[in-house]
Amino acid sequence: MDGRTREYLEGRFGDYYRSTDVPLPPAPGEREWGVIPWSAGGTRMHRHQSLLDLGDLSDYLARSAPRHVYFSSARFADPGAASMDDKDWREADLVFDIDADHLPGIDPETTGYADMLDAGKEALLDLLDLLEDDFDFEEMQAVFSGGRGYHVHVRDESVRGLDSEARREIVDYIRAIDLDFDALIETRQHGTTTQRVLRTEGGWGRRTHRRLLEFVDALLEMEEDAALSRLKELDGIGDGRAKTILGAFRNNPDAVREGNVEAGGPGVRTLVEALAHETVEDETSPIDEPVTTDTKRLIRLPKSLHGGSGLVVEPLDRDEIDDFDPLSDAVPDRFRGRDIAVKVTDPGEVEFDGDSFTLDSGVQSVDESLGVFLMTRGRAEKVTE
Repeated sequence: MDGRTREYLEGRFGDYYRSTDVPLPPAPGEREWGVIPWSAGGTRMHRHQSLLDLGDLSDYLARSAPRHVYFSSARFADPGAASMDDKDWREADLVFDIDADHLPGIDPETTGYADMLDAGKEALLDLLDLLEDDFDFEEMQAVFSGGRGYHVHVRDESVRGLDSEARREIVDYIRAIDLDFDALIETRQHGTTTQRVLRTEGGWGRRTHRRLLEFVDALLEMEEDAALSRLKELDGIGDGRAKTILGAFRNNPDAVREGNVEAGGPGVRTLVEALAHETVEDETSPIDEPVTTDTKRLIRLPKSLHGGSGLVVEPLDRDEIDDFDPLSDAVPDRFRGRDIAVKVTDPGEVEFDGDSFTLDSGVQSVDESLGVFLMTRGRAEKVTE
């Protein structure tokens, strides 16, 4: 990035901070703070600072206009100490990070930025479903990272004291790492007989059971030939087993609702195993393990600006996420409404603020919000007006 562009962006970031109320996280005085300034030749972080060192946060951000702003998930007795040992760790929020360019099926070289963000939002919704339904967490904040993904901060008191290994167990559950599929089914005693049933009370057993019920309900609404064809799409189920399974579902639906995997013979067990793998494939969330297991992680400050996109690190209410479009809703209003001149150095397709268009190389007059987006992403440079 050339000096003119860097100086322009630093000035406009300062204008944003002078016009925006950036809220503090809980217990801000117990957290470490870090920033990356608009320095030439690198992105070196200035860290090991406390809020006492920075002073009033709004004044500090308006005065220094950093490229990136971070605070620690951890709370310390002395957050400004120069070494981690001297900080005296107390507890830490449980933090999750979804980075869109690390998602399955996403190739950063061929997948467009907007499509990457859409995939990241789907992974976020899967994560929130797991955190709400399976862990019953209550104090959660979802945040668009301003870059390629999303963060979730969990601040329930029950998790703040967890060490790294305990947090890794949560990661393993969410990603279904080393999940024992056989353990989703248990043997129960009924008088003198035993019965194999899905564990429907919670966890991946409950999720598999929920999918089984949805599958059965859909099957029973089909014509018989269609239902049999659908069953035979699954590995290990031929014509005979398909007929037996469909008959069991029609004649003994209560057994299915109780999680009985023996009603209908071995074909039902085969079906349940297939649905269990399908459930895991569809409902896990590919979170970044090192972020969650790190009890001293620095993470972006909500409502700050991301220096690699010019977008707002936007906190989201739960009911806003479905309709949230980061390339429109995270565009700072401060940068809207006036045109600036930039030199496009990386021409091509751009999706931004609800529009899709092709940019030619050379000097262009564009809305400032788009100009900032292009300059921070290395696709344009500032030129004199």
